[in-house]
Amino acid sequence: METSTVYDTAFWLTAAAILGLLLLSAFFSGSETALTASSRGKLRAQADKGNPGAQAALRVTEDGEKLIGAILLGNNVANILSAALATALFSRLFGANGVAVATLVMTTLVLIFAEVLPKTYAITAPESAASRVARPIRLLILVLSPIVTLVRLIVRGLLFLFGVRTDPDSHILSFRDEIVGALALGHSEGAVLKEDRDRLLGALDLNERTVEEIMRHRSQIEMIDADAGPDRILSTVLASPHTRLPIYRGERENIIGVIHAKDLLRAVEKVVRGEDGNLASIRDLDVMSVAKAPYFVPETTPLDEQMREFLKRRTHFALVVDEYGDLRGLLTLEDIIEEIVGEITDEFDIDSEHPLKRTEAGDCVVDGAMTIRDLNRATDWSLPDDEANTIAGLVIHEAQMIPAEGQVFSFHGFRFEVLSRKENRITRLKIRPL
Repeated sequence: METSTVYDTAFWLTAAAILGLLLLSAFFSGSETALTASSRGKLRAQADKGNPGAQAALRVTEDGEKLIGAILLGNNVANILSAALATALFSRLFGANGVAVATLVMTTLVLIFAEVLPKTYAITAPESAASRVARPIRLLILVLSPIVTLVRLIVRGLLFLFGVRTDPDSHILSFRDEIVGALALGHSEGAVLKEDRDRLLGALDLNERTVEEIMRHRSQIEMIDADAGPDRILSTVLASPHTRLPIYRGERENIIGVIHAKDLLRAVEKVVRGEDGNLASIRDLDVMSVAKAPYFVPETTPLDEQMREFLKRRTHFALVVDEYGDLRGLLTLEDIIEEIVGEITDEFDIDSEHPLKRTEAGDCVVDGAMTIRDLNRATDWSLPDDEANTIAGLVIHEAQMIPAEGQVFSFHGFRFEVLSRKENRITRLKIRPL
C-alpha cells in the first residue's frame, strides 16, 4: 500500500480522535481520584471562605454513587472507543499484526497517560483538583443521569439478590470513625499529642456514654444526716472537700435535699450576727431552710444530654437513680468535663487518692474503683469496657467470682493480681501487660 494512501485524512482524524479520547480518559481518572480522595471537611472550610469550586465539589460529592457511576461510564466509553479506533488504525498499518500492536501501544498509553499520571497529580492536591473539575463533572452527571440511574437500579437489583443492602446515607455515620482514625494516625506519626487526642476523643464519646459509667457510686458519697445537730452539720460541711453535700433522713437512700457550703455559711453569718446572735445560736439554725431540692437523673442518660441539662438548669450536681428510683450514685458537671480534658485537681484534692501508680518493675497499681476508660487513657491500653465500667468489675466479670487477695488472673493480654479486698469489694490491683 502506498504511503500517501495510508497517511490520508482518515488516518490523521483517527489518530486525533484517539489522542482526544486519551485526554478525556485522563480527565475522568484524575477527577475520580480528586473527588473521592478530597476531604469534605477541607472543602467545607474553603467553601465557607467563598470558593465556588469547593462549593461545587461539595454538591457533586453528596451522592457518591451517582458520581462514581457517571465518571466510570464516561471513562470506560472513552477507553473502549479509543482501543477500538487504535485497533482499526494499526490493522491498517500492520495488517494481521495490528491487533497485537494496538493492544501493546494502547495499554502503555492508557496506563501511563490516562491512569497513573492524572491520578498521581490529583492525589497530591485533591481538594485543589476537585475544585477545578467539579463543575465539568457536575455537567457530565446531568447529561448521563438517565443512564447512570438505570445502571444503579440494575446494580442494586443484583446486589439485592445476593443479600447486600445499600445505604446511600452510610457515609454520614462514618464521619466519626474517620475522625477517630485520623486522630489515631496523627498520634502514631507524632503530629497529634496524646493529650490533644484524648480531649478530642473524649468530646466525641459523650453521646455514646451514659451517666452510669462515670458517676460516683453511692458507697463513696459523703452525706449529711438531717437529724444531726446544726453544729455537727456545720463541722461536717467545713471538713469536707466538697461544696455540695446531699442530706438524708432516716436511710441514706432517702435524700431530701442538697446543701451548698456557701448557703450554709450565709445562714450561719445571719444567725451569729443578728441582734441576739452568738456562737451558741448556731444550735437553733434550721439547716433544711437553706437546703435546695435534690435533682435526680436516670442512670441511662447520655453524657452530652446531661451536660446540656446542667447548663440549662444552671446547676452542677445531680443524684443518679435506677429504673426503680433507687439511689445509684452522684454526678457533677466536673465529672463530665473531666471526660474531655482529663483529671481536674485543686487545692482540696489529695495526691494519695490518685487511683494509678507505677512500680519500678513497670506494673500499674490501681484502685479497683478506677474506670476502665480512665486506665486506658492513662496507659494507652485497650481493655474492653463493654461488660464492666471499673477495673474491679472487669476482673469479677472475667473470673465469674469475687477473688481473694493474692489471686492472679490473665485475660485480654494482661496479668491481674488482687492486692487487697474489703468485704466484697476489690480495692487494689496490680496490672501488667503479658
